[in-house]
Amino acid sequence: MTACSSGPEPAEHAVAVTVPPAKTLASKPELLQFYNEWHGTPYRLGGTQKSGIDCSAFVQKAFVEAYQLALPRTTKQQSKQGVELGWNEAKQGDLVFFKTRRTTYHVGIYLGNKQFMHASTSKGVIISRIDNPYWASKFWQIRRVTL
Repeated sequence: MTACSSGPEPAEHAVAVTVPPAKTLASKPELLQFYNEWHGTPYRLGGTQKSGIDCSAFVQKAFVEAYQLALPRTTKQQSKQGVELGWNEAKQGDLVFFKTRRTTYHVGIYLGNKQFMHASTSKGVIISRIDNPYWASKFWQIRRVTL
């Protein structure tokens, strides 16, 4: 079981959209500080606390802490925020979505260098590599939320 929330079916064809740099979220040390505070927190579906948190709540809290930006609570709602990007445009702070089952999705925050932070169902809050065979096979989309 490696999923967070159900969501919409992915689009048949991804379209890369260029976002003006002035409106993108900057690389911020607060993002990694947030990770360090939550690292090792266990996964709990529907959880929002240090006693247990799911992937979408982790992303939601990270965005408030690092960017003072409110995101919706669920993976489905988060997957509709911002604009979809191509891999070559991914930057720290972009949302990374995975389709882990037919109607189940997972979200994390891209950190750069093919790494993302997320609340894993098996390991809790960790940093993983997108090019890990498991995550690479489940990749759905990258989205950028702007200020």
